[in-house]
Amino acid sequence: MMIAVNTEMLIDVWQRLLADPRKSWVLFEHGTCVVLTAPEGELAEQATTLLKEFGPVHAGSPAGDFGVIDLKDAQGWVVTGHHNDVLTHVGPDEPQDQSEIAVGLFGRSKRHRDGTELHVVHVEDKRGSAGSA
Repeated sequence: MMIAVNTEMLIDVWQRLLADPRKSWVLFEHGTCVVLTAPEGELAEQATTLLKEFGPVHAGSPAGDFGVIDLKDAQGWVVTGHHNDVLTHVGPDEPQDQSEIAVGLFGRSKRHRDGTELHVVHVEDKRGSAGSA
C-alpha cells in the first residue's frame, strides 16, 4: 500500500518556507510547489502550464538535473530542478537512504509524477495581501 500524501503537512511546510507575503504559489499532490513570480489570471492554470513543461524528467537533458537543499526551518529537503520556481519537498521519512543523491532522485521522481499527473491540491494567492507595489 502506498503512503498517503499529507496535504496539510505539505501546505504547512511551504507556508513556512515561502513566508514572503508577495509570493503566490501552487502546490501539487506529490509535494511539488510552483512559485509564481508574476502571478496573473487563474493561478492553478498558470502553475499547471509551468509544471507541465518543467516537471517531467527527461534523462540526459536539463530536466534530469537536480539540486538538494537541506532545510533549516522545516524537516526534510527541497529538491530543485531546471526551473528556479519549481521546487519539490521530500520529507525526512520518505527516502530510506538519506544521502544527497538518493534524496535528489526521490524528489525528482516526485516532480515527474506531479508534472505528468498535474493534480493541484492548494493555491496560495498573495496578490491582494501585499498591497500595491
